[in-house]
Amino acid sequence: MKRVVGIVASVMMLAVGVGGAQGAVAKTIPSQGIVWGPCGKQPSLFNQVLGSFRKATEPAPPAPGTECATVRVPLDYSSPYGQTVKLALNRVKGRVSRDANHLGTLLVNPGGPGASGRELAEYVAATLPPSIADRYDVVGFDPRGVGNSEPALRCVDPDKYYAPPRPDHVPHSAAEENTLIGRAKEYADRCGNLWSWLLPYLTTENSARDMDTIRTALGEEKISYLGYSYGTYLGAVYATLFPSHLKRLVLDSTVDPKGVWYRANLEQDRSFDARHRDFLAWTARNGSIYHLGTTAKQTAFAWYSMRNRLRERPAGGVVGPSELDDIFTVGGYTNAVWPQLAGAWSAYVREGDVDGLLNAYNQHAKNDAEDENGYAVYLGVQCSDAAWPRDWARWHADMAPLHRKAPFMTWSNAWYNAPCAFWGVRGGTPVTIKASKELPPILMLQSRHDAATPYAGAVNMSKLFPSARMVVEPGGNHGISLIGNKCVDRVLVDYLKDASLPQRLTCTGLPDPRAARRMASGGAVGHERLTELIGR
Repeated sequence: MKRVVGIVASVMMLAVGVGGAQGAVAKTIPSQGIVWGPCGKQPSLFNQVLGSFRKATEPAPPAPGTECATVRVPLDYSSPYGQTVKLALNRVKGRVSRDANHLGTLLVNPGGPGASGRELAEYVAATLPPSIADRYDVVGFDPRGVGNSEPALRCVDPDKYYAPPRPDHVPHSAAEENTLIGRAKEYADRCGNLWSWLLPYLTTENSARDMDTIRTALGEEKISYLGYSYGTYLGAVYATLFPSHLKRLVLDSTVDPKGVWYRANLEQDRSFDARHRDFLAWTARNGSIYHLGTTAKQTAFAWYSMRNRLRERPAGGVVGPSELDDIFTVGGYTNAVWPQLAGAWSAYVREGDVDGLLNAYNQHAKNDAEDENGYAVYLGVQCSDAAWPRDWARWHADMAPLHRKAPFMTWSNAWYNAPCAFWGVRGGTPVTIKASKELPPILMLQSRHDAATPYAGAVNMSKLFPSARMVVEPGGNHGISLIGNKCVDRVLVDYLKDASLPQRLTCTGLPDPRAARRMASGGAVGHERLTELIGR
């Protein structure tokens, strides 16, 4: 039996910007309610425009008690009665009735941009202690263009575009670099040809306004928000545009607001290289198990030698150097996979066994229709949010010397973002993040050696919000709440309960994983599972 909740009786008035927060004008947004119902299996929307390239992966069944719905939002907030797009939502209702003990809606976003928030909603509701989860309705949403939102952006056939082994990310000649430039331009052109009507409106600012449309449709005066990774930047933009609409704001693994977006990727190259060296040092400390060297210098030589070997002879005909980069990049997000990666590496080098690398590729790096959708939206948002260099000579001038200092990810990250050099929509001016007296106390959670969102960037964000307090743990994982760190989770729960901020600003990190020669296959748990949900 479907039922309607959060119905707004009249047309609401919102301040919506024509060119950012600074030039906002009043526009009317049509009122709407939300009709919640069973989630079931929703048909893939990937074939709407391009035809049937492949069948999308069947979604996992929703957790018991999860409800689903859609909300319409204006494509262009300066024309609120014009064309609309649909956002897919889900909700895990708290068990406490809507009285003084109920704390309202907790909206969650895993980042990306381009990641679906619906699985994260189920994860958060299941992982929070019942004493607090029961007091919130945890709501996830697929941002515009993502997943089961309509339309869902898709630009290429993933089976063809990502067919392994791909060209080496690290070009060894001008001809190889031109091949990679051609791939980036091809992707940008395909997206522009198919989605020229949508791409100008894929921005963080519009996603923040979508969040407020969701809030209003839910019938909430204020919402609470938990964002990871890019989701912290989305939360900061929302806090800038709608400060009086927030009850709680949690930013876990925070984006540098000064680096949006080209500079942020250069900083990532340095921090991922440092984190990869942490992994190589850990492998050396466990040299009696992996036999790849007993010093970081020795394991670094072994790793890059493996990479060079795969350039000539991909493992199983599948894992070449670019696939290897993708596999081991996951180790920069979470050390939970270090034993698996080191075991696969050791088996390949010492025994010629490719199964471990192939299994790791299939689990962590193989791209399907869902991944391509996320990548298309990632580019759509980042290429449009801010200006990118349009002259490839600038990219090369930045990457070549940086690669010599930080070889692990400089070129692979460059090619990941390279379509922005050719994107059909030129980047605009990002929203200027700023605080307001109307904001609640803000909780920030950060690891000191986070590769994806470096600590220095989180400090930059904290300086913009005087009401923020940042709790730091000394590790390097990306996303530190709800992965088993009791100190961090206690801080989060106390804040969600009554907005109280801790006096203590540090937490002990989780220990490094235990080394194991062979890792049993199975479902991801703890931080590995959260890493799967956080957009990267």
